[in-house]
Amino acid sequence: MTVENVKVTLKKISSELDDVEHRRETLIKGTRGMIINCSKSIMALHRGRCEEAAKLLDEAQADLCSLRTHVKGDLERYLLNAEQELVEAYQLKCVYEKTHLAGIEELNVSTSSYLLGLLDSIGEIKRMIYDNLRSERTTDALGLFALMEDLYSSIYPFSVYDNIVPGIRRKLDVAKLLIENVRSSLTEESSRNLLIKKMDILEKRFGSVK
Repeated sequence: MTVENVKVTLKKISSELDDVEHRRETLIKGTRGMIINCSKSIMALHRGRCEEAAKLLDEAQADLCSLRTHVKGDLERYLLNAEQELVEAYQLKCVYEKTHLAGIEELNVSTSSYLLGLLDSIGEIKRMIYDNLRSERTTDALGLFALMEDLYSSIYPFSVYDNIVPGIRRKLDVAKLLIENVRSSLTEESSRNLLIKKMDILEKRFGSVK
C-alpha cells in the first residue's frame, strides 16, 4: 500500500491553490487602484472637473475588464467593493452631465454591486443638493431631491433580498435617513425664501407710502 496517488493529487492541488493565490493578490492590488480612481473621479466631479472625472472612470472600467480575467468564478467577491465604487462614481457623472443613469449592461458589474452602488450614489447626490442650496439654486436642488426619492423608491422592493444581496437593507435605511435630512433642509430653505419674499413685499409697500 502506497500514497503515490495521494502525492500526485496533492501536487495538483498545490498548483491549483498557488494559481488561486496569485489571482487573489492580483485582484486585491488591482481593485485598490480602481477604488482610488473612482474616489478621485467623484472628487473631480464635485469640483466641476468633469473631463478629468470621465478619464479616471475610463481607466477604472478598463481595469475592471482586465481584472475580470483573473476571477474564473471562484474569486468574484474580490471585485464587489470596486464595482460598487464604479457604479457610484459613474452614476454621479451621469447626474452631473444630466444624462440617463447607466444600466447594469453598460457598467458590466454584478447585480449586487449595481444595487449597492446605486444606493451609495444617493449620498453623493445629497452633497450636490447642499452645494446647490449654498449657491441659491433651489430649483436644481429640488430636481436632485426628486431623483433621490425616485432611486430610493425604485430600489426599496429589493430589501426582501437582503440574504442574497448582503447589506442592501442597511444601505436602504441609510438612504432613507439621508432623504429625510435633505427634506428637512429643503423645507427650511423654502420657509426662508417665503419669508424673504414677504419682507420684500412689505418693504415695497411701506416704501411706496413714503
